[in-house]
Amino acid sequence: MQNYSSRLLEEAVNELTRLPGIGRRSAVRLVLHLLRQDSSRSEALGNAILKLRSNIRYCKRCHNISDDDICSICNDNKRDNTLVCVVEDIRDVMAIENTGQFRGLYHVLGGIISPMDGVGPNDLNIESLIDRIDNEDINEVIMALPATTEGDTTNYYLFKKIKDKITTISTISRGVAIGDELEFADEITLGKSITNRIPYEKLND
Repeated sequence: MQNYSSRLLEEAVNELTRLPGIGRRSAVRLVLHLLRQDSSRSEALGNAILKLRSNIRYCKRCHNISDDDICSICNDNKRDNTLVCVVEDIRDVMAIENTGQFRGLYHVLGGIISPMDGVGPNDLNIESLIDRIDNEDINEVIMALPATTEGDTTNYYLFKKIKDKITTISTISRGVAIGDELEFADEITLGKSITNRIPYEKLND
């Protein structure tokens, strides 16, 4: 157990270690770095976090993170509204956007089916996807979920739910390695996986 000369320092370190990927040593370095900066930097960071928690929204159409009721991607009239890419979470939207290879829209499920973790279809944004397919002019759904057992289970469930409602259902090609999360794939590989997507039925032939 590390001893601190300041209770305030210890409290700040303890809070930072609650963040994913931040160990105690990293937390100490971050806190000491903030202390060396002008106080305005710490205030700007604190205010940005408070504003994020108070004002952030989720797009009513695709469930992406947003400043408004409808996100900037859904509001972009240069995007292809007939093409929807289904992803597990917001980090996947960011990863795919960074490739610059996709100009359609998204639908964020908010997770994947995982009985071991107590996550079922009703816990995900699946009904809103079906509503979009029923009410929007969508020609193709790309299922860009992780190449894991849970991801494949979710793909299959979605396919069964929407196969009679949509013209084309495809999935990203296996350029993304089995077991990989999309957010950790390099941009070139991920971009090619989107561009070279394959019909879902062929994946199961």
